Amino acid sequence: MMLFCINIVVPLQVSEGKDGVNAVLTPPFLLEYGSDVEDKAPNILQHIFSLFTNVRSGSDMTRFQLPPLFNHPKSQLQCFGESVYCIGDDYLSRCSSGETPLDRFIAVVGWSISTTRPAVSVSHNPPVSALHATDEKEIVEMIWCQQPAPTFHGASVEAVVHGKRELKLLNHGENYVMNSPNLLIRLFPRPGVDWVGTVSIRCEESELEAELYYKGPSFLGFKGNQRSVKGKIFETKTLKTIYEVEGHWDRHISFLQKSIILETVILKDVHNGKASTVIYNAKEVFSKLKTPVVKDPEGLWTTESAVVWGELSESILSKDWDKAREAKRAVEEKERELQREEV
Repeated sequence: MMLFCINIVVPLQVSEGKDGVNAVLTPPFLLEYGSDVEDKAPNILQHIFSLFTNVRSGSDMTRFQLPPLFNHPKSQLQCFGESVYCIGDDYLSRCSSGETPLDRFIAVVGWSISTTRPAVSVSHNPPVSALHATDEKEIVEMIWCQQPAPTFHGASVEAVVHGKRELKLLNHGENYVMNSPNLLIRLFPRPGVDWVGTVSIRCEESELEAELYYKGPSFLGFKGNQRSVKGKIFETKTLKTIYEVEGHWDRHISFLQKSIILETVILKDVHNGKASTVIYNAKEVFSKLKTPVVKDPEGLWTTESAVVWGELSESILSKDWDKAREAKRAVEEKERELQREEV
């Protein structure tokens, strides 16, 4: 999957384990990125033109090979993990602490939005990405299994993310099932990346559902409602809407047409039309994020993603593209060798 590069704030974390095993972890994605990127490869637009010269519109790009200059120095596992543990405010604990099923469902909607991160670079995506995590304190379990299916559309590439995410509040006996928005990579006229499409969240136990609509920019790249989120929370059986959801997941919005500027997503009570609850605040989510560290370097395995892609990540950060190509080729050849052994 292809995304464009963002600002990388060094220093990165390099943890050395036994037998010289190194794990490379980079800082989490931030909102304050711009067009001046630190790890951007030279002549990026020229490379884009050359890559897609012989690709037809509608082509499946699942196995499309990209050079390392399109990669971001971060493994897919770290990307997944950041959306869970790299967060300024603890949205996950709110899910379990809600007093009523509706309170908890609203908190899950807010948490789901908080997992949406600026998508502005390539991660090293395997065909299927999975995550299993538990929070012993809040008695929460997460199971994610997703598979991107990118398709070339001439001026853009859209990756439909198949699969689902499950959030289990074990102390309440509730299971929340949701999907991911799709990834839209615009090539022309202005390169950029956004999350688009519909996200559905459902809890059978509480008989509540939500539909969230993620919107990207216009074709010409004007901001408008870029990165907006709109949707509703409703009852499964009656389809009765309880709350409307609106806002932006990564930037300022106007709150009820007043001169109050918030980086939020809010709930609006459909009975009186008034905003009642702020369920997501981007500033809280993305503030004071630190680069993750490895607590037990001696326990590192050679198969861990931060180790496997470590040399490539360091090469990208140092802009040593020849070394990056060699590191990427070595990892891919090793993977193909392992697949042949399994057959």
